[in-house]
Amino acid sequence: MIDQRIIKSKPIKILAVQFKYLGDAVILTPALKSLVIQLPSIELHVLVAAEVAPLLENLPWITKVWAMPRRRGKLNILHSLPIIQALRNEEFDRSVDFGGNDRGAVLSLLSGARIRLGPIDNDRPKFLQRISYTETVKRVNPAAPYFDLHFELLRVWQIQRPSLHNLEIACDTRDSEIAEKLLPKNSIICHITTSQEKKDWPVTHWQALYHLAHKEGFSIYFSAGNNERERNLLKELHELVPEANMLPPMVSLNLFLNVLKNAKIFISGDTGPLHFAEGLGVPVLGIFAVANSVKQVAPIYQHSQLIFACTCACEAMVNNLSYCQSKISCMASIRPEAVFQKLITMLNSQPKIGVEDFSQNSCYM
Repeated sequence: MIDQRIIKSKPIKILAVQFKYLGDAVILTPALKSLVIQLPSIELHVLVAAEVAPLLENLPWITKVWAMPRRRGKLNILHSLPIIQALRNEEFDRSVDFGGNDRGAVLSLLSGARIRLGPIDNDRPKFLQRISYTETVKRVNPAAPYFDLHFELLRVWQIQRPSLHNLEIACDTRDSEIAEKLLPKNSIICHITTSQEKKDWPVTHWQALYHLAHKEGFSIYFSAGNNERERNLLKELHELVPEANMLPPMVSLNLFLNVLKNAKIFISGDTGPLHFAEGLGVPVLGIFAVANSVKQVAPIYQHSQLIFACTCACEAMVNNLSYCQSKISCMASIRPEAVFQKLITMLNSQPKIGVEDFSQNSCYM
């Protein structure tokens, strides 16, 4: 428990640590904001991977974002010594590691914070967790929505969970002029790729959606990730509809955020960019194979903002199979006409965003 007398006498310096993916950092913002609101006399610092920092470093209520260079799967302590020493010089009162992985645990310890809070997944913490954390919380259900896990951890410090989870990010406006040239106002962005091939909606379905939207006079722009597979899919779509507008590869995350901020609606099956759009206040429409693919990472969207496929055979199997195991691709079962009708409904109603039940699983054949 945090001593309220200490809060009144001087600011408490808290270091929040998370080493996960881009979308996970956006999902973390409700927990971070709750710390600031419920403990107004704190200085909140956040330690994340360097590629994640642009999502958070322009939020005015975060005192400082620390960007740690990383290589996936490797923690080079010697290479990280300058930033570790700078963290220690801050003399943090507390740290909280939301990720609970080895990197986060070690950096929590090396930060020098006197009280270090972190999660564990069983009754016998790993060695690094035992030596790194002074306070631990056992995750009752590690597969629970991330919001539940974040606030389950913060209950140790008496941080209450808000009734609504509003994502919030900000971007540096230095790229705003370039973004306005790339994407005209009132345009809809369709981000056609995801990080996993099996979660991609077929290119021919994007083609059909384009024709439906173009017929109604909508301004549609297509985008994709920057790796070779995703750029090839965008190229394939361009060959099918050469008249369609394609966004170029984004030279930086900040430029992509500035482009995204100008969109009227953002459509995608990739949770990361969806979270970016949501955090920037842009209406989103998510296309997902199964409800379980979004339950844990995004229980923030209304059912009207999501469209699901038929129940997939992969649900009863290993979560990270490379390819869909259903006889007919679950993503292919989502018809362009159904997505277009969702889009029309959104344009007509512009619903407010809040927490809703994900028990329904709509099948569009």
